[in-house]
Amino acid sequence: MPNELTEAIVDMREDEALGLVKSMLDAGADPTEVLEQAKEAMTELGRRFECEEAFIPELIMGGEIMRRISEELKPHLKGGGAGENRGTVVIGTVHGDIHDIGKDIVVMMLDINGYEVHDLGVDVPAEQFIAAIREHDAKVVGLSGLLTLAFDSMKSTIAAIAAAGLRDQVKIMVGGAPADQQVQDYTGSDGWGNDVGQALRLCAAWTGSEES
Repeated sequence: MPNELTEAIVDMREDEALGLVKSMLDAGADPTEVLEQAKEAMTELGRRFECEEAFIPELIMGGEIMRRISEELKPHLKGGGAGENRGTVVIGTVHGDIHDIGKDIVVMMLDINGYEVHDLGVDVPAEQFIAAIREHDAKVVGLSGLLTLAFDSMKSTIAAIAAAGLRDQVKIMVGGAPADQQVQDYTGSDGWGNDVGQALRLCAAWTGSEES
């Protein structure tokens, strides 16, 4: 593990992890960097789960620690879009994947930065994405997943959106720790990201709300 915070989360030492976060903030650390360090722990837990070195209880506990850390960091994370609607985003973890920590962080940061975000939750079927796009007239769709098995679900979800006649209406990004250009090409998405900053940049570019 590259840092104390990541180690504490992976080892389920909740009080220590929260104490480290507070100490880092008190010392003037960039809250975004603290968030990235915490995310590394969830990536490691996801890897261990796929390798059967960790199990559902560990994922749940790690997720709870991450939520508490996110709440601690939220007041320190400054957005640039307060008071305005910079665009509508529909986001969810695709069918077959129940991981929501990375998604929840992206949702939080999009909200802070002035986007109208509709979070569909986890294990979301394609039909639910399609219904949400229509209901909210969304311009951006985020498909999240931590496990590599999510790639097929992302691909089939995008195909279903296209079959519903909505593909030209939306820009679609795929996200999660394993996401890369190869995953974008395989799924047929318009972009990919494995960190919050990339998700924000894609949304800003696609909604025409980039900072001048």
